[in-house]
Amino acid sequence: MRSEAQSLVTRTGIRPCGPGSVGVASAASDPAVINIRDLEVTYRVYGVQPTRALRNVSFRIAPGEILGLVGESGAGKTTLARAIMRVIPLPGRIERGEISFMGADLRAMSEADLGKRRGRDLAMIVANPRGELNPLLRIGVQIATVAEVHLGVSRKRGLEMARDMLHAVAIPDPEQRLRAYPHELSGGMAQRIVIAMALICGPRFVISDDATSGLDVTVQAQVLALLRKLVREQQTSMLYITRDIGVAANFCDRISIIYKGEIVEDAPTGAFFSGPAHPYGNLLFAAFSHDAELRRRWMGNAPAADGDAAKAPCLYAERCFKRQARCLAEHPALREIAAGRLVRCHYPVGR
Repeated sequence: MRSEAQSLVTRTGIRPCGPGSVGVASAASDPAVINIRDLEVTYRVYGVQPTRALRNVSFRIAPGEILGLVGESGAGKTTLARAIMRVIPLPGRIERGEISFMGADLRAMSEADLGKRRGRDLAMIVANPRGELNPLLRIGVQIATVAEVHLGVSRKRGLEMARDMLHAVAIPDPEQRLRAYPHELSGGMAQRIVIAMALICGPRFVISDDATSGLDVTVQAQVLALLRKLVREQQTSMLYITRDIGVAANFCDRISIIYKGEIVEDAPTGAFFSGPAHPYGNLLFAAFSHDAELRRRWMGNAPAADGDAAKAPCLYAERCFKRQARCLAEHPALREIAAGRLVRCHYPVGR
């Protein structure tokens, strides 16, 4: 397996850059901004077996750290974002677990108190910026209102802050854009407006839920560079949710892989891209590879599915060609296999 791991980065063309593996080190020495422990979310419908959308999810994010949450559609990424903000739509509900922000228990907080935190201390950037903007109000009014509500500033001061934020997110001619309506903006510009709204109050924690997925690659790169700059300058922590592991490689300090509502791997970015330890992490990695042999090995067919595999305690067993008898009988725990590296697998990929 050693030779297989040595050239993973070269074969895929995915190279972690920027902060690399500093995320775990900083998390160990700094108090966490966000600390999630054993979070479980279910959707209950009468007469139907409850759907467990999140299962025992745990992680922490340090000040100034960007954690990339990577997984396929339906893995539970958006549910996790909504759980942190406590905006899970019915019939979903948090069954158990802790959501701690700067030491405060968000689950125990009243809706009124939490409402004061949203937008000021906690912010969220979504993938559909036009859906977040009121088509009947000018951009300047919408941004300024956020500052007025959460910071108690006047409308004049709010508009001044809005102009400064438009400059910070690299929008040309901020004065003109303040007077524009959402339909007059391009997709990339609308996304920058939403980022300005999310960051105008200097939040300590930001969730980006696939916020750059609809942008072309050039605009996406510009927006990501902007986000990283603002996060570093404000010492904001970020949960960056994406399906694109290549983007996560170039943007995040740490990578968490989620599968069917479970975190199956967590590692510093540099360590993860030097060689994923979970079979699913390797499959995601191979999906971006230009090497036919690597793709064949990790994206090949698993052993013939059977009833035991479909009901196995290991949620990945049905797709895993490394599965053994233990996988069909025992649920794997998320355990540390090296300093700062966690994996939920009985037989992690060796290096």
